Amino acid sequence: MTLQTEQPIDTSPIGVADDSPDDLDPLWRAVEPEMRTRGNDIHIPMSFAFAERLCDAYPEADSLVVRVAILLHDTGWARVDETKIISEGFGKNWRQSQIRFEHEIKGCEIAREVLPGLGYDDAFITRVTDIIDGHDTRPESHSIEDSLVRDADRLWRFTPAGIALASSWFFQTPSFYCRRLRSEILPELITAAGLEMATVELDRAEALLKVAVL
Repeated sequence: MTLQTEQPIDTSPIGVADDSPDDLDPLWRAVEPEMRTRGNDIHIPMSFAFAERLCDAYPEADSLVVRVAILLHDTGWARVDETKIISEGFGKNWRQSQIRFEHEIKGCEIAREVLPGLGYDDAFITRVTDIIDGHDTRPESHSIEDSLVRDADRLWRFTPAGIALASSWFFQTPSFYCRRLRSEILPELITAAGLEMATVELDRAEALLKVAVL
């Protein structure tokens, strides 16, 4: 069932989003090395921006849990065999590839390493790692915070930058990947806000990338 909201939904281009609050800058700095793998330094900031919009649309969610979880969710890619990220992580049955389980485990390890020194307590860290653990491989969401992270993790794919990176990972043309977004990824979105954001972003991206003719 789609998670509805009565709050306004911001569908303006994510590329011209307002500057984010700087309260999590110490955490960004702490995991800067982990941002240099698999396009994390593009994927994660964009997903983070979508997560903040989703938190505005669902104020009942714990926004700090969502923001910290999305910031850390893919850092584990930095600690797996980089040669297998594309061959296994984006190959046949990619959703259940072993390397995807591994990057979730490593992401939880990173969260447990960096968060205590930044003042986060064990209960908070557990809530974050419970989301990171399974964000790609677990079929169901366990909480509203989990749902917002899952949608934010997908939403960046609907932007021109996301289409460019992801289509290269899957060895597909942008137009083919856009068709996949409509047929496979849109139905996976959990929130009404995420679905509206994704649809508007994809309409803009398809027009910009001229997928109707390319």
